[in-house]
Amino acid sequence: MLFRMWEKPVDCGHAGVTLTDGHWVVHGHNLIRTVLADLVTFRPDNALDAVTPISAAALRLLADHGFRLPATLANNGTSSHEALRALVTQELQPARIAQHRGWLTGILRRRLIPLTRSLRAGRRADLHAAISHDLPLAILARVMALPDDIARGVKEFSAAALELFWAPLDAARQNQLAELVGTYHAQLRRFVRTARPTMFPLRERAFAQGFSEDEVTAALFFLLIAGQETTSQFLTLLMHRLMSETTILNGLIDGSISATEVVEEGLRLESPVVTWRRVTTREVQLGGTLLPPGASVLLWLAHAGRDDAVVAQPEEFMPGQPGSRRHLAFGAGAHRCAGAQLARMEACVVVTEVAPLLRRCTVIQPPWCPDNLSFRAPNALMVQLFR
Repeated sequence: MLFRMWEKPVDCGHAGVTLTDGHWVVHGHNLIRTVLADLVTFRPDNALDAVTPISAAALRLLADHGFRLPATLANNGTSSHEALRALVTQELQPARIAQHRGWLTGILRRRLIPLTRSLRAGRRADLHAAISHDLPLAILARVMALPDDIARGVKEFSAAALELFWAPLDAARQNQLAELVGTYHAQLRRFVRTARPTMFPLRERAFAQGFSEDEVTAALFFLLIAGQETTSQFLTLLMHRLMSETTILNGLIDGSISATEVVEEGLRLESPVVTWRRVTTREVQLGGTLLPPGASVLLWLAHAGRDDAVVAQPEEFMPGQPGSRRHLAFGAGAHRCAGAQLARMEACVVVTEVAPLLRRCTVIQPPWCPDNLSFRAPNALMVQLFR
């Protein structure tokens, strides 16, 4: 089933293209990289198209809020993409990100004190809610200098957007989500229109290069989803995986295994972005299969990390094994995730600080993820201390 591809059994030795429910599913590291590298034949225009076609009623709700989503970042195959991406990456330079590491470490340590105390008292705790749910948003808001009124609504909005555009929906739920997404989009537009230059310098640089208010709003719309929601999901999935990897936790604690290598192996095996889409512009041969023009191509990114052409032990959590960093959790090519270094830094801080606690915990309720074409969205990670 396309909406739960993280649960599918993986044949690590198989690479190819299969037609499933109207999508040409591409599995295999090299084939996926081939698609991502060719923006002429495989365009990103459909990357943000709603999986469940948006009904007339939901479209009216969005239109009432002035919702518009022009090609900006993930769905932009035009010549404007490079310039707009450069503006975004300027906000997310590695040196700038590194300046916030100490602040993030302090925030996390302060959260761990009451969490540990509660667990020691015999209570259960939700590590998703306590650690990973809003921590990525906190640092994104700090890096981007987002005002509180914008940051407060991000989590509800981003969850609604992931469901509206990538989940199977009935009409009533689609209307509810359209209202939530449209309302927040209107708030973003007001912010883009009225923010002072010192508050939101990205806007000033974008306007100076000729980008419109619609384009800047759309770029911010996508950044506020991709810049924190996927990291939030990954932190929960990684903590859950590490709780079954005692040797790795011991290595993190005694320093014999680096957090960086653990994070890369986690991205390879527990990527929150399971699939991504492209559309063909012409008839093309891919992996021995002839694809027609206008075909929806579904890239199985999670499969790419488990390809035995990439690593010798594809199902084993082995930090530092050759090929571990060749995963496609952040995509590849011109549309590779601009926030990759921010996500890596956050995950390194979390696994370093939380490893001692994870080693003493047992899982009471593992994460559950709702149906979604591209994203895993774990709802909880309930734990208690070993007795």
